[in-house]
Amino acid sequence: MQHPLKHHLTLTLLALTSLSHFPPASPLTPCRTLCGTTAINYPFSIDDGCGAPQYRSMLNCTGTDLFFMTTSGRYKVQSIDYNKQTMVVYDPAMSTCSILQPHHDFVMTDVESVVIPPSSDTIFALLNCSIDSPVLNRYKNLCFNFSGHSCDELYGGCNAFRVFRSFTNSSPPCCFTGYDTVKYMSMNILDCSHYTSFINVDGLKGIGPADWVYGMKLSYAVPDTGCGRCTRSGGACGYDTETGVMMCLCSTSMNATRECAAGSNGDIGGAQKLALRTKFHAFALVVGALIYFVIFI
Repeated sequence: MQHPLKHHLTLTLLALTSLSHFPPASPLTPCRTLCGTTAINYPFSIDDGCGAPQYRSMLNCTGTDLFFMTTSGRYKVQSIDYNKQTMVVYDPAMSTCSILQPHHDFVMTDVESVVIPPSSDTIFALLNCSIDSPVLNRYKNLCFNFSGHSCDELYGGCNAFRVFRSFTNSSPPCCFTGYDTVKYMSMNILDCSHYTSFINVDGLKGIGPADWVYGMKLSYAVPDTGCGRCTRSGGACGYDTETGVMMCLCSTSMNATRECAAGSNGDIGGAQKLALRTKFHAFALVVGALIYFVIFI
């Protein structure tokens, strides 16, 4: 009769042998891919060293809320369209048709202004401007009409803006303009007390300001760094936090220059070769020990 220990070891050996045929699990990358229900894909990230270095520290995930960070505050990210390469953000401190907020500027860093500026279909409305405002005099060409809307419509159709009429019994000047105006001139220089912004302006013809979509649509470009090769190999695109050089992040403890595992030519990368060798050696030691006990004990 076979010794119970030998029988147990034999079953263990068979189990280990069968497990050896299963492929290794995909490595876990150190980059989070969700904030609440919002997907975080390249070039963005919420972890330092992930994504593209040009977008470093631009996003912050607090609980389930994603925020776009600038020098003037935190702007709630409402959506990211990775196909159209746009991000819609909302400024909680901005005046809208339904609420009048204190004086406030929208300020982006120089890098943000270049890599992810407000899109062309984001309109800024400068409200309650002085007759001495530069956009009503020297720089009046910065103001334009859009979709047939007027200042009177804003002051008359929005509860929050009607207060501006109460001082003079008439509508004070306003200016519909683009991002470059507020980029180079603060609200103090513009001599306007408030601003608001809205998006998708091509579809606002004939629609009153109470039904406009308030916020800002930012437009970005995806850097061509060969990220596709990295993601196809199971990694996440990132960069060295000291040098900014692109890296393929394969796990929390292993990085590669361009890819983690199988490349476009079907070869196995160094990281996977090392993992396979380590697993094989450990398996061989276990098998050898079990065979010894089965035969000689």
